[in-house]
Amino acid sequence: MTGGYKAILYDMDGTLIPMDMKEFTDGYFKFLAAKLKPYGIEADKLIASVWKGTAAMVRNDGSCKNMDAFWKCFLELTGITDESIKEVCDEFYSNEFRQAKMFTQDNPLAAEAIRISHEKAPIVALATNPLFPMAGQITRMSWVDLTPDDFDLVTSYETDSYCKPNPQYFITVCDRLGVKPSECLMIGNDEEEDMYACTSIGMNGYLVTDTMIASKEHPWNGPKGTFKELVEMLKSLPEFK
Repeated sequence: MTGGYKAILYDMDGTLIPMDMKEFTDGYFKFLAAKLKPYGIEADKLIASVWKGTAAMVRNDGSCKNMDAFWKCFLELTGITDESIKEVCDEFYSNEFRQAKMFTQDNPLAAEAIRISHEKAPIVALATNPLFPMAGQITRMSWVDLTPDDFDLVTSYETDSYCKPNPQYFITVCDRLGVKPSECLMIGNDEEEDMYACTSIGMNGYLVTDTMIASKEHPWNGPKGTFKELVEMLKSLPEFK
């Protein structure tokens, strides 16, 4: 792989944090249901409403922030009129959500990969799908000993108006970073949402295979390897000039 990237972008779930997405979401939804029980939502209805709210974010056409798309859908489905539920959810993602680490795996190499990336490129961003509030992004990155200070940009549902696999997500990230897609390396574990979506606008991609999500329609034939192999690849990259 050639180097000299101006920006190195990382996915989080399944990339920096090894996990089975179904096990993770099924597990943490139970904690969320317990937190929102005082609002009188049955667990099954809550989970179904969260998924439909998530789908609304994925369909977002840029006309509003993902946060607004989610809450409009979620509140309509549940019939909740008490706006305090939004603050309660933020509290959840800063507190109880921490327990969901039990549904993930450790990655002692995550911090090293980010450190090396900063040595190789002037910009390092966390291009995690902006389906979570920033509080949830911060909590999850803490599971692999990272903080927002480790990145030049962290996407979240408060800041973004598109989601993966919409290529517009990556276009807006590039615009915010002030870089061209061709100057970027995107590192992710999803053949469709990360590799196909980012390369469709001219980015370079590297697929992390430890907990890879395959795509039948768009299988990835480019550079790939385990996270350990990723770290070795990063070491071999020339610095951006």
